[in-house]
Amino acid sequence: MINFNASVCGDFEMSAEREWLETNGIGGFASSTVSGMNTRRYHALLVAAIRPPTARRVLLSKLEETLIINEEKFELSTNNYFPAVVHPQGFRLQTNFHLDPFPVFTFCCGDVELVKSVFIIHGENTIVVRYALKNLRPEQATTSATLEVRPLVAFRDYHALRREHSAPALHTTIESDSLRLDSNDAEKSTLHLVHDATEWIKTEVWYRQFEYRAERERGFDAGEDLFNPCILRFELQSDATRNIIASTNEHHAREAGALEKTERARRRRVANEMPSQDVYVQQLLTAADQFVVRRQSPRYAGRSVIAGYHWFTDWGRDTMIALTGLTLTTKRYDAAREILLHFASHIKDGLIPNYFPDADGDPAYNTADATLWFVHATSELTRRTDSDFVRQHLYERLKEIIAWHERGTRYGIAVDADGLLRAGEAGAQLTWMDAKVDSYVVTPRAGKAVEIQALWYNALRSIEAMANLFGDTSWATHCAERAKDARASFNKLFWNEGEECLFDCISDDGGKDASVRPNQIFAVSLPHAILDDEKRARAVVAKVEQELLTPYGLRSLSPKDKNYRGTYTGDSWARDTAYHQGTVWAWLIGPFITAYLKVHRGSPESVRTAREWTRAFRNHLSVAGLGQISEIFDADAPHAPRGAIAQGWSVAEVLRCELEELS
Repeated sequence: MINFNASVCGDFEMSAEREWLETNGIGGFASSTVSGMNTRRYHALLVAAIRPPTARRVLLSKLEETLIINEEKFELSTNNYFPAVVHPQGFRLQTNFHLDPFPVFTFCCGDVELVKSVFIIHGENTIVVRYALKNLRPEQATTSATLEVRPLVAFRDYHALRREHSAPALHTTIESDSLRLDSNDAEKSTLHLVHDATEWIKTEVWYRQFEYRAERERGFDAGEDLFNPCILRFELQSDATRNIIASTNEHHAREAGALEKTERARRRRVANEMPSQDVYVQQLLTAADQFVVRRQSPRYAGRSVIAGYHWFTDWGRDTMIALTGLTLTTKRYDAAREILLHFASHIKDGLIPNYFPDADGDPAYNTADATLWFVHATSELTRRTDSDFVRQHLYERLKEIIAWHERGTRYGIAVDADGLLRAGEAGAQLTWMDAKVDSYVVTPRAGKAVEIQALWYNALRSIEAMANLFGDTSWATHCAERAKDARASFNKLFWNEGEECLFDCISDDGGKDASVRPNQIFAVSLPHAILDDEKRARAVVAKVEQELLTPYGLRSLSPKDKNYRGTYTGDSWARDTAYHQGTVWAWLIGPFITAYLKVHRGSPESVRTAREWTRAFRNHLSVAGLGQISEIFDADAPHAPRGAIAQGWSVAEVLRCELEELS
């Protein structure tokens, strides 16, 4: 599905804006652009998760490649050096890029083609690079073909940048078929690079002043120096493949073929978990697999979900919102059970963690919605599978969650006298609209946020249903009474007659925020809808469609609002203050479509309309993060993709709609 010819590969701008991503299921990854030019500090051939899925370190940044045929040199790499110097310009020789299922690059050099494939190994911090030569004119034998490869390494935190004279120092050990680099940093990082090169030459030189254009555009430091320990020389023939394996583990170059075979088989299994003739759906299934990871730290071991690539780790809110689409829709029930158990084991004061620390500190619990999404995900697991697992492992934790919310827990999260759930402390952002710049809270929503009430009611009704299923009549009655009170208060307080929609938030002093935002859609979309009037539900959906719907999801604020921001560009201040002030969020297309189909009773016409609303994502898979769905988009047309190139809940909700709502 993802295949570009020379018209894209040979265009500097088009190849630079398309990014590929390989992930290893433990938080590590490889990523760059179609041309192989690194445009972000996060681009590298091996970003290893030292304490999976965190403590990520850029070890192998890239490989500089030169093909020599009959003494003529063809520079295959593309780099951007300060100040805006592109050298070499290997993109001009590139004739093809495609995912098969991993990145494959083809270069035309005289009468031969060089084909390079790159793939990461699941469960390991290991990248494999393979080279194959193809003679385009078999009747004219090529006298000689030599490939020179210069590894460039960084050994740094993946958020940082490396300079020649900055720590840590690197120690190089070179043998005939391997290279080992050791760092004296806190992680004591080691990179094993094995190969089947004909010869090697020790260099130990620095390549200075790489410039990462995406970082510059985001207002960050964009310069880096990279270390080259040696040159590897491969003699190439058309009947053989040459290999490089870079890893934190020890390997042999001869393993490359077997590793490729195993990895191809694993990815076929992933794509075939939900049989579909639609290549688009198959690609979404492959994309979904990239977010499910294993935590391997002693204190926080278990399955989890990476929120997005490149810079996110696993977050409680994102995990629970994405869990249905990533695991339940795809029938990966064991993964869902492990993820829920992992988070349930860290519940404290009735809350699941908002995020886990990179090191050995305590989790953060600054969230009012993640725990309620946890209840929703557990309910969805119960609905789709047998209930024994939930009864045995999770039901008592769910009751504990309700009890803590009733008596009051951290960050002012507590049930009020009217039965609604209030939350908030000064300076704390507890809902998903959590943008904050220093001490400035961009979207203050302390009090009673509309989606928190929808989630609270849904949680009460969900646990009521489980209690009835498990014969726990007293808890079923208790939850039913709580839900009844919450619903009555909500429908009395939250209806905005002037706008014919719902208020976004009611503050502790009774003030009502009339901003038209997408949060109100959950009052309709959740399985147990808190909005009790069908006419009002249709009005909410119509309002969201009219002012917030775009081809790539919902705007976070109506364009009619004075605080609306149409683009998500500029430095960190400009971007953070636009994050929830209009910026489109792809994941919201899921709850919107669910709500739309619900109020239109799933009529054939409504399904056809909803299917058209997701059509733009088919093209999007070939535009930014290849085979993936971006985190956010500009609020104004043409809705350029922004933020992370691959976001878990974006993929999850689009996939859920494709498999469950629109099939």
